[in-house]
Amino acid sequence: MAKSSNKTTLLFNLALMLSFLLIASVVESRSVLGRAAASTPECVSVHGVVTGDTCTAVEKQFDLTANDFKAINPNLDCDKLFVGQWLCVEGTSN
Repeated sequence: MAKSSNKTTLLFNLALMLSFLLIASVVESRSVLGRAAASTPECVSVHGVVTGDTCTAVEKQFDLTANDFKAINPNLDCDKLFVGQWLCVEGTSN
């Protein structure tokens, strides 16, 4: 009977530990396999939109490719720029 009780306790502890690891993984937004969450762009320098600015004009002004500009401004809608809007013109995206 003692062996059965020890085995049950061991399995319970193992299940408890795995549950804790799963919860911690979800809270940290990382999978158990080690894949990191999506990275966030980091902006070093910004430009305030002025009348007449377009995404293409800003890209040319700051010598950026369209892909680089979109990578550091991921949620930008180029059809809805407004005067005073801040655009990242120098930064990193991983």
